[in-house]
Amino acid sequence: MGDIQRRDQDPFIVDQLVKQLREGEARKKSKNGLFSCRGTKFERDNIKELQSWKFQEWDYKRSGLPTYARGLFTAKNSKGHYEIVTRGYDKFFNIDEVNDTQWRNIEHKTRGPYELSNKENGCIIFMSGLEDGTLLVCSKHSTGSKPDSPGLSHAEVGERWIRKHVESVGRTTEDLAKALRKMNVTAVGELCDDSFEEHVLEYGPEDAGVYLHGINYNLPEFATLSGEKVHEFADAWGFKKAQYIIKESLSDVREFLDKCAETGSWNGQDTEGFVIRCQKRAAESVPYQDWFFKYKFEEPYLMYRQWRECTKAIIAKKEPRFSKHEAITRKYIQYARRCFAANPKLEEDYRHNHGIIALRNNFLKEIGSTGAEIIAMEEASGSKTNDKVKQDVVLVTVATLGCGKTTLANALVHLFGWGHVQNDNIQGKGRPQKFVDEVLKSMSVNPVTIADRNNHQRRERKQIIDDISQTVPQAKFIALHYVHEPKGELLPSIKEVTTARVLERGDNHQTIQASKKDEYAILGIMNGFLNRFEGVHPEREPDNAFDHIIDLDPRLSSRENLEKVVTSLHEHFPALMHEHMPSASDLDDAIDKAIKDYTVDMKHDLGSSNKTAPKKVKLTEHTTNTRPATAPPQPKQETPDQLVKRLEYFSLSVPSDAITSLLHKVFTIFTPPEQIRTYRRLQSSNRIQSTFHVTLIHRASKTEKGDIWQRYVDTYKSKLPEEIDDSNNTPVLGNGRVQLDKVIWDDRLMCLMARILPSKPENAEADESESWPCANDVPHITIGTVSPEVKPKESNDLLKKYLEVGAGKDTGIWELDVPKETILEGSVCAVLQRKKGARS
Repeated sequence: MGDIQRRDQDPFIVDQLVKQLREGEARKKSKNGLFSCRGTKFERDNIKELQSWKFQEWDYKRSGLPTYARGLFTAKNSKGHYEIVTRGYDKFFNIDEVNDTQWRNIEHKTRGPYELSNKENGCIIFMSGLEDGTLLVCSKHSTGSKPDSPGLSHAEVGERWIRKHVESVGRTTEDLAKALRKMNVTAVGELCDDSFEEHVLEYGPEDAGVYLHGINYNLPEFATLSGEKVHEFADAWGFKKAQYIIKESLSDVREFLDKCAETGSWNGQDTEGFVIRCQKRAAESVPYQDWFFKYKFEEPYLMYRQWRECTKAIIAKKEPRFSKHEAITRKYIQYARRCFAANPKLEEDYRHNHGIIALRNNFLKEIGSTGAEIIAMEEASGSKTNDKVKQDVVLVTVATLGCGKTTLANALVHLFGWGHVQNDNIQGKGRPQKFVDEVLKSMSVNPVTIADRNNHQRRERKQIIDDISQTVPQAKFIALHYVHEPKGELLPSIKEVTTARVLERGDNHQTIQASKKDEYAILGIMNGFLNRFEGVHPEREPDNAFDHIIDLDPRLSSRENLEKVVTSLHEHFPALMHEHMPSASDLDDAIDKAIKDYTVDMKHDLGSSNKTAPKKVKLTEHTTNTRPATAPPQPKQETPDQLVKRLEYFSLSVPSDAITSLLHKVFTIFTPPEQIRTYRRLQSSNRIQSTFHVTLIHRASKTEKGDIWQRYVDTYKSKLPEEIDDSNNTPVLGNGRVQLDKVIWDDRLMCLMARILPSKPENAEADESESWPCANDVPHITIGTVSPEVKPKESNDLLKKYLEVGAGKDTGIWELDVPKETILEGSVCAVLQRKKGARS
């Protein structure tokens, strides 16, 4: 095979990466915009501090992770530095699973060629070379034996197969280790061996083995080799090869996938789908990087998995729960029971993940159909599982305080006359069971009942699903899921919106009486719910028992979420709904009624230690954009002169995404390690600012640069409205333009040198009012500092030193040019000091 170019690890960057991972490990939970992760240590005589790192699955959807590797092992080498010893793929997502994998975004952000590799159905295996010349074999997050479990681990079975493969071409695992180490790569394969563990697709003895499908560089950022290079390596070392084809255009990709989806097969063999490998860039100004997405065939594989779960329920002496393919699944369950009764050994084998595929195939053979034919017949007959459901439906809200779930519930009651049980109306001991009892009573007289409590933790959802299913086994559960994850990205804006709603209601909320508490207490209560929130994940218990999940945005109005719920129910449970969809005015009226007519029966104070029973009151509940009838007293309006005393600085703000894209273009995988070090450090420690601006003048300079300060003050006062409040006391003073020249940095901070240009030259006779003077000697944008102790204002000192001594190793200052004529448009605004006595 041809030579593979080596890409070295930067010891400083990897040391910083491990430091950030350890900090994430200490957090236990993602909060305040910071990630959490789990580290697992492995003891091996020939390697120090071997550890695997695992993020929560939903954290991969957020920005700001130090790496997106799914399958990452680090260790300390003989020089005392950490190194990446094993590196899996960046987490990749299915079509429409995230914003980037929507077809329109794939079309705009990616380029071919597109490699489509068959999605093998086994467990992932990593191979890499250690410093002492031995081979390290890992599964996704583990290596070595399983001391607490009988039998071999995935890594051990994988290692046996690897030895068999390399020996088939006259080589050894030590040879393989040295080759991988020399290239600084991890080889990625799929262990497919039904004698060890069965999955969904069948692999006979002649097909079993390790299918090589990737070779990744051991770097924090994702860089991988082409399918051609992977196949060359597989041939040279005796591995089986994951097949792939190349399509030059995205339209060819979609046409190919649509054709395969018709049968769930490719080249006459069943397949779960394809992994598509290409290159993507976030914006036109940044370089392309390796990127994967996947296209999974939902059926018949979801049906096969449902059969497997039903079989496990039978073995566990539980009643199987299933929500799709009802008729054929009942036939399968009858067949499985019959087989187990006739041959108890089959049940024991199934318990240990053997005989799964044989049982399924024998059933299909008995009925004379394939899985694809069953799906086709269901579609041809128009059979949808929930089409005829007319009763025993429970809408389970999954929310936190202030999301608007009760307003939404009351609007649904107004539209359809359904039952509604509020947990807040239940008091005394044993509230969880009392809540279920009330839901069951409602179900006996209503086709649909809304189970209105937060249900924001899995244990709450498990309790309501299990308890209701014991009495009404045929019950259908629909989650009204107010999405809060990834928390690092969503919680700040959710907190802002929901807190405003609760504070606006004053005492008009059933669980928080805002007028009796200061903001600290209210925020403490709400933060508790937000931090404990566990989102709905249909692939795990108990959420896999939901028959349907409707994702809602807690930041949107109840009217918008109501329309989404009604539309989704009409599509998936048409028999529940009226013959015609409610009109827009019907939805408006329903929300209006929910606000005006609803009366609170009980009040609870979550933050009170008062043990007396809640008092009955009658109050009107209000939505986000409706003020209470008796509004809380408003703060005293500040005068323009009072606001001027609070001015901190004036700035020209520029778009954050433009700066981020620029940095991606300047710093690439080809940037020398000594130059990229500070940038990677800022990235890995989340020290790159979230917003960017040029400081035009700070209050500290108003004496020395009084004319500039006064000019901005006069402009600011002229832009203030007649009636001033906290929402309009920082008006935009005008528009400005910034030309970026260089990135300048040392080992403490990084900034962009800038020039402030006149406003857009639409008028050739632009006067002085269209330019924005800067009090700093060198206008600049601070990118970030390596620690809180390094203040952004130190950029002035760095730039002064740069102008005096220049850049280079001898000065400790570095510079990189940005693309010529990089000009950004922005807005000039004032920034105020906090009010005295204001709470943070």
